[in-house]
Amino acid sequence: MGCGSSTPAQPPPSSSNSSSGGGGGPSAPQTNSSEAPRSRQIEADLQRARHEEESKIKMLLLGAGESGKSTIFKQMRLLYGTERSEEDLRLYGVVARSNIVVAARKLCSHLRSLGLEEELDREAKEMDELEGGDHGGVNCRQAYDELMAYLVDNTAGAAAQDESSGSNGEMTKDWVGQSPRAGLAANNDAKLFLAHHESIRILWQSNTMKQVWAKRSAVNIIDSHKDYLNDIPRIASPDYRPSTQDVIIARVRTTHVVMEKYRIDGIDFEMYDVGGQRSERRKWIDCFDQVTAVIFVAALSEYDQTLAEAKRTNRMVEALELFRSVCNNRAFSNTSIMLFLNKKDIFAEKIMHSDIAAQRPFCDYAGPTKDFDHGVLYFIQKFKDCLIDDEFNDSFIHVTCATDTNNMEFVLDSTRTIIMTDNLKRSGFLGAD
Repeated sequence: MGCGSSTPAQPPPSSSNSSSGGGGGPSAPQTNSSEAPRSRQIEADLQRARHEEESKIKMLLLGAGESGKSTIFKQMRLLYGTERSEEDLRLYGVVARSNIVVAARKLCSHLRSLGLEEELDREAKEMDELEGGDHGGVNCRQAYDELMAYLVDNTAGAAAQDESSGSNGEMTKDWVGQSPRAGLAANNDAKLFLAHHESIRILWQSNTMKQVWAKRSAVNIIDSHKDYLNDIPRIASPDYRPSTQDVIIARVRTTHVVMEKYRIDGIDFEMYDVGGQRSERRKWIDCFDQVTAVIFVAALSEYDQTLAEAKRTNRMVEALELFRSVCNNRAFSNTSIMLFLNKKDIFAEKIMHSDIAAQRPFCDYAGPTKDFDHGVLYFIQKFKDCLIDDEFNDSFIHVTCATDTNNMEFVLDSTRTIIMTDNLKRSGFLGAD
């Protein structure tokens, strides 16, 4: 019985082992003295990891394409993250130059579609008659013809295209150079910028182009790229290094989920940025697990624009429908949802010449024209109308300018406090109001 009744792998070395233990009861298993502290340490580590995971704030940026999500994502890093590396800056240098070429391409095409070429001819003649003009022998019509040949119609011969792109020797003198991370198309456009930046500058400064710019909503040009167009000589310089603002307004389409981590006042934050175009939204579901807060971004200024991927769909209508689906999604039933109505600066400028009520989806707007406050309140109510059950706290709504770091510092700090407080309420640590 007892130890003697078991079948040991080896016989005991002596009979005294079988007689010990006070009558043959089961002997206590022997444990290594170092295993118990190690086990306690592992358990403590697991508990600490669980606590950190539970206390972490996971924020998800959602919204339609070009609403400003990635700009807010970059502002978050600027305010709370690490500095950009030189490799990052070279990437954004290529992107900034490429963005200018993309804008010039769209503006030239739009000038032609608006039938303003004759007006450009008249302006060019007046320019030629002026003595001491700063166009250096090239007038706005000649600049336009050059850009149409090289950027739009591609009617310049292959040899001319190669010559215009500049030699490798010239590229090596340029601090930005090329960036493999930017992609082939962006690098090619950046080289075209260096070859034709003077013509872009001359055409941009023409009065005819000012008329085209006023009607830019028809071709979906990034409004903030006006800053690039106003600063072409600096961006074309061989010594050019992108400024913080250059990085903020740079447009790179988000085609995959991007995440960055921050530790702010002892709290860990994770922010996720996702592509907003329809083709990218199927990837959103991968980010829905254990989300603490959703920041939904919609551009106020896009009430008179259509989607790049669906020309008949109004961008604001798309944003409203998307907001409705997010707010009423079961995955976010216990999640704080913040609404950022972005691009308030462009909205304020646009309503001066584009009436809200003149847009078919918003013909019910009864407020005064050219009135910023009434226009903002109208669209806030449109978003509130998307909610089925929930009352949307006004403190969860912010009217923002994502390219303005001072504005975003205030908004993000306020948002962080609201999210943390709401999270504590939902967890039961704070009483509900």
